[in-house]
Amino acid sequence: MGIGGCIILIVVGAILTFATDWKLESVNLPLVGLIMMAVGAIGLAVYTSIYKRRRTAGAIPVVEETRRDIL
Repeated sequence: MGIGGCIILIVVGAILTFATDWKLESVNLPLVGLIMMAVGAIGLAVYTSIYKRRRTAGAIPVVEETRRDIL
């Protein structure tokens, strides 16, 4: 799941929690919204930490050596 998927989870969860007043007998929509926001926030944190690690690992400078054989 990328950054877009995490942000969509957070937005949909916020809409379910704060902007709806639907009442369902078997589902607690505000709780489902909170769970979706938490999963989106955790996914966003994990994705950015992995992306940060990938960026710093690729920043290692390349040293080229030339070898001259003396005959």
